[in-house]
Amino acid sequence: MVEALLVVGVLVAMFVAYNIGGSTTGPAFGPAVGADAISKTAAAALMGVFFFIGAWTVGRNVVTKLGRELVVNTSVFTLESSIAVLFFIGVALLMGNLFGVPASTSMTAVGAIAGLGLAGGVLDLAVMAEILTWWIVSPIIGFWVSLIIGRYFYARLNRFVAMERSSGPLFDVDHSGLVPIPRLHRTTNRRELVGTITVVAIGCLMAFSSGTSNIANAVAPLVGSGELSMNPAIIFGGVAVTIGAFTIARRTLETMGSDITELPLTAAIVVASVSSTLVIFLSALGIPASFVIIATMSIVGLGWGRATRPMTVPEAVSSDEAPPVTVNALAADEEGEELPPIGEEEPEDIPSAASLFNPATTARVVLMQNIVPAIATLGAYLCFRFVPIFGF
Repeated sequence: MVEALLVVGVLVAMFVAYNIGGSTTGPAFGPAVGADAISKTAAAALMGVFFFIGAWTVGRNVVTKLGRELVVNTSVFTLESSIAVLFFIGVALLMGNLFGVPASTSMTAVGAIAGLGLAGGVLDLAVMAEILTWWIVSPIIGFWVSLIIGRYFYARLNRFVAMERSSGPLFDVDHSGLVPIPRLHRTTNRRELVGTITVVAIGCLMAFSSGTSNIANAVAPLVGSGELSMNPAIIFGGVAVTIGAFTIARRTLETMGSDITELPLTAAIVVASVSSTLVIFLSALGIPASFVIIATMSIVGLGWGRATRPMTVPEAVSSDEAPPVTVNALAADEEGEELPPIGEEEPEDIPSAASLFNPATTARVVLMQNIVPAIATLGAYLCFRFVPIFGF
């Protein structure tokens, strides 16, 4: 019976990981695929490889935090309760998808495990407080770092990574020798090569950061139960993520539906770099992080920084009205023109167009990002507290 339950638990964990692969491949490699830098198949392969590297290295810290430290007594992680926790994670994520908002897998997993800990009276409040503190601080850091980049460095970065696609392929393959050797196509220019390498490298960084944080969301309950050791759990999770990247993620890559990939290419690179770096940092501390919330605040900060270029810092701080954060505010340097010094740019030089982020949409994203984990926490608590099979 125990072996059958373990098989069920592994399958449920792999199903969660499968959906993680499907939902995170698009944001990671959407800009690269959209710019024709790599194919969907290559994006899926890179997602699988770098997710696994992130999970195998830094991701262990987050698995340990959720599976062994968030509760003071890991005996609550029976096979039955572990499967139930994974079930609540899956249902909560499904609710987010039905509302059209990508729910935070990390926050949902923490919520479900916290519900288990509360029902069993074994939740470590100090660890929970540490996690909540970083959930508040990390989006603020992402906002300010992106604001500084947008205000002072965006134009220079834009000229550096702007891609000018040539008419031919990026590489030719020389088959004259025993080993095929890729060579730059004669029409490939330096800027095209730099831009291609940059967007692919950022995708790999995002895949790595996803592995460091998201692997715990699929396997931490089983590792905490002691029925599945760390290494096999990471392998199972990595395989499932790769399958998801090669299958259901293709639609995400096609539609480019995430907020990140709808930005200008340079803005997408900045947001992805800032968000991924913060997620990796938090994962090294063992903190499960929400990439979506950090990225949302990074988008706001980047747009705000671009929109406040016409005024000095004292003017921006003392202004009664928030500057317009617009698509054009982020795309104003797309032609690579030299910008006037800070405070000397005319406001009309950054045209007001459709807002980069709709306040109502932004509020809905942030609201759902908090409601979904709350539902997972409450549902798990009620289930483990009052369903006799769990014995709490």
